Amino acid sequence: MRDLPLPLALAARLTPVVVLATAGWALSSGSATPAAQHKDAPQTGTKSASAPSSTAVAKTYTAAPAPCGAVATKTVKSLVPGAKTAGKEIRSTDQTLRRTCSWNALKGYDYRWLDVSFEIMDSDQEAQNAYQARITEKSGGGDVPGLGDAGYSVVNLTTEDKQQTREGEVVARVANALVVVTYNGSDFETKKAPGTDEINKGAIKAAKDAVAALEGSR
Repeated sequence: MRDLPLPLALAARLTPVVVLATAGWALSSGSATPAAQHKDAPQTGTKSASAPSSTAVAKTYTAAPAPCGAVATKTVKSLVPGAKTAGKEIRSTDQTLRRTCSWNALKGYDYRWLDVSFEIMDSDQEAQNAYQARITEKSGGGDVPGLGDAGYSVVNLTTEDKQQTREGEVVARVANALVVVTYNGSDFETKKAPGTDEINKGAIKAAKDAVAALEGSR
């Protein structure tokens, strides 16, 4: 066979190399496409991180305890002499969430009145907000250490027709519940009111009984 000219012979030798190289490029390009598609394919069945949680916040207290049994008999006798120790419950629109008991009596010329209330909130934070609102409204008092999660006491003096009345209020928060105690007194003979210390200590004593009764109702 006649020898091919040099350029043609070189071209004939290079042609298989070019074909193979082209085939290899095609194969490598073709295999990359499915891999890329597989990588970019959307995933299904994955829970969104922003999905709302269905976990409910558990409440420490779901109902108010019986208020007339929340203050010890000896406490009632010392704070409200002559009162019926059983007390009288004041009806509310929802007795599960709010219950109040009152004791009052006039012994001689001395008058005393004691109220104890329990209020149940939906959460600790709601109770904290209500507690803060009360103590802001009743400014001028001070903290009561060791009374529930937070305790506050304030005493005020009012005068009407020259008759003085001194009233103490104690507010305590225990988890999602509030305990509110009001204690006041007047002397109708002298028209004077009991001392601040007497009213304040009496209200705190009743509040401690009420907080203990609430904690024991769990």
